[in-house]
Amino acid sequence: MNDLAARLHVAARMAHIAPFEVMEIQKLARQVEAQGHDVVRLEIGEPDFRTPAPVVEAAKKALDTHPMFYTSAMGLPELREAISGFYRDRYGVEVPASRIAVTAGSSGALLLAFGVLLDPGDGVLLADPGYPCNRHFMRALGAVPRPVAVGAETKYQLTADLARRHWDATTRMAMVASPSNPTGTLVEAKEMASLAALAREKGGTLLADEIYHGLTYGVDARTAAECGEDVIVINSFSKYFQMTGWRLGWLVVPPSLAREVETLAQNLFISPSAVAQHAALACFSPATLAIPEERRAELDARRRFLVPALESLGFGVPVVPQGAFYVYADCSRLTGDSFAFAREILARAHVAVTPGRDFGANAPERHIRIAYTQPVARLEEAIARIRRFLSER
Repeated sequence: MNDLAARLHVAARMAHIAPFEVMEIQKLARQVEAQGHDVVRLEIGEPDFRTPAPVVEAAKKALDTHPMFYTSAMGLPELREAISGFYRDRYGVEVPASRIAVTAGSSGALLLAFGVLLDPGDGVLLADPGYPCNRHFMRALGAVPRPVAVGAETKYQLTADLARRHWDATTRMAMVASPSNPTGTLVEAKEMASLAALAREKGGTLLADEIYHGLTYGVDARTAAECGEDVIVINSFSKYFQMTGWRLGWLVVPPSLAREVETLAQNLFISPSAVAQHAALACFSPATLAIPEERRAELDARRRFLVPALESLGFGVPVVPQGAFYVYADCSRLTGDSFAFAREILARAHVAVTPGRDFGANAPERHIRIAYTQPVARLEEAIARIRRFLSER
């Protein structure tokens, strides 16, 4: 086996693609559970809600009534029209179905956007901390992620001013996520418009990741699609519609790129999952939309419990999250090594959280991400366990 490993060439890009730490924590949590311990699971970005029943029923019906052949690479025409209607009804923005590509999750959407727009060596500005797979997607295609350190003063978001200061001759794109993972913060509409204008001025592209849209608290997020047809928007059925395992998302592209996206999608993916697309058609009915709205209220209740509870333990939360279901907490008053700290909490308190190094190079040792993906009662149990653990250290 060692001889075989020595003979296999590993591509140089793999030196830049780190393991996804949250998945490592998930694996360790399962090992602790296998030893007979109850673990409060706050590491994965996946709430405990099941896919809404109307969506599941639509899938069952589709399996009986539709041949599950390949669809168009861009997705079912009726689903693209439904997404177009969603932009009109939810945001008051006209996004023609011709600009919408249904994709194999938002990950597929990102690969298509990066694949169509980025050449090897092209730079992409993005916030640090941020979702780790974004920079790994870029690296896989030969592009160069250019993380920009952001902090509480900009709500952990890339701003037009920061982007202008870091934009150089190699920069082809600025990417933002609103709400963001791991911080749960939003880019305000005025700032998004400024970022779009800057990208336009520089001959580049603004890409907005909006996969947590719908999951905001005290504010209704506006879509970056209102900033112009040249802005690329990523979204997903995973978070708001609770369809994580169905692997379905979408991409809004400029009219001039639609054919390029279709060509690349044909080659990379052939088509998105047929059954998932038929199921997703049910997402936009009033009966289904009422369900994620109820769940949004439940997530808000969890957020309102968790933030002050963490602060009472000595964690810092300099910016209260307004969206998604994460708290990016400063643990520097409790430890100098969030990586070891997360493992210690799991081993001794049986609570799974994610250390900051998953999310970039901007003070990762000072931060952990807690996903409020469990009911308030379980969050209370997690806080009690961590409190005991801290008192016994």
